[in-house]
Amino acid sequence: MKRFLAIILFFLFSLSMTAQEIALLKYQGGGDWYANPTALPNLVKFCNQNINTAIKNKVETVTPESISLFQYPFVHMTGHGNVFFSNEEAENLRTYLLGGGFLHIDDNYGMNNFIRAELKKVFPNKELQELPASHPIFSSAFNFPNGLPKIHEHDGLAPQAFGIYDKERLILLFTFESDLGDGWEDPAVHNDPPEVRLKALQMGANIIKYVFEN
Repeated sequence: MKRFLAIILFFLFSLSMTAQEIALLKYQGGGDWYANPTALPNLVKFCNQNINTAIKNKVETVTPESISLFQYPFVHMTGHGNVFFSNEEAENLRTYLLGGGFLHIDDNYGMNNFIRAELKKVFPNKELQELPASHPIFSSAFNFPNGLPKIHEHDGLAPQAFGIYDKERLILLFTFESDLGDGWEDPAVHNDPPEVRLKALQMGANIIKYVFEN
């Protein structure tokens, strides 16, 4: 059975490499996983216009326990507040990430304590590590010499990017006190100045490019 599952997962990941698609993670716990509905479509459009991607315009929704998760090389997660992964979901996420997938978690404000606890279910023996400003994710398409840009104030703390690695490969990115997703949204949603939205979209494009090339 495990061998059969491994063959299926390999096949799905092979398909994902030829079709550039991204997905949004729908999770349990009561947090609003559906926050920022215009964010990912705007990021897809920006990437296709500026970094030569060919990502499908329709962003699908996947759940942590689903086998369809393995169709997407890049999965995005956001929201405010509580997050919960069952043991089955945590195991499937672990298999997905170790098998070649990537999860970007963007704290829309209030996720930090909850997601850190749930990630311990996914990787009991791994810790989030802060990415230095020299990490190539900050220069893959657009240059951010100081690292993650600040988009929204929230608690007024410095923005931080944390990662989880499998050997040398970055498999998970957690962006905190930045709120990239708010910057990706339609201009009328948050009334961000054009230069702030551009920074957010450029950093998002950096993440996409880095993931697709690594």
